[in-house]
Amino acid sequence: MSDKVLTRVRNWIASSGLTEGGRLPPERELCARLGVSRAELRKANLVLESEGLLTRHVGRGTFLSKAPRPARGGGIDDAIATLAESTGPVDAMKARLVLEPEIARLAAMNATPMQLRELRRLAGAMRAASSWSAYEVLDGEFHETMAAASGNSLLQALHKIMNGVRLVVVWRRLKTSDLGPDPSYHSFAEHDVILTALENRDGAAASAAMQAHLNSTVSAMTAEG
Repeated sequence: MSDKVLTRVRNWIASSGLTEGGRLPPERELCARLGVSRAELRKANLVLESEGLLTRHVGRGTFLSKAPRPARGGGIDDAIATLAESTGPVDAMKARLVLEPEIARLAAMNATPMQLRELRRLAGAMRAASSWSAYEVLDGEFHETMAAASGNSLLQALHKIMNGVRLVVVWRRLKTSDLGPDPSYHSFAEHDVILTALENRDGAAASAAMQAHLNSTVSAMTAEG
């Protein structure tokens, strides 16, 4: 199990609205939401059980033993929890418009071949996502990978907080059951344009493509109301 899987489960719990004693969804449903396998989910749950966050009851399911620790300003997770309480979708997108075009420009100059391959893999996985929940998790990983590829550790840390807040805000808006994005979803082609610019080491084009992508997302969000 990778740290990313454990982070997905933690983020879901933090944004789920579950209170102490609340029952988690069945494994199959939660796996579909998070885009993970049952084996990965079970391993993550074992870690969280060892931390005292979850309790499993045979034949009954998995329950939240205690509410996630309230924010105390002691780390990135605390910052995410605090900021998510007062951040809406529009504010999250405005923050992304400030930060991510520059991240894309730097990534065009500094991304390693391995990071570029991982970005291509994530872009393909998003097209195959079976639910919006799975898509949003992969999209978050796509943008975090690009932040890492920028080569700037401070920008990466700032982006991690911003992306964490964004995902919490997104979870609040997602339907409990869905079929995932349509094959014509605008982000697929936009991600490809960004990736092509990164692979061509064209920082200006990468920055412009990222700004266009985020503006397109804002427009779609506004149209949805």
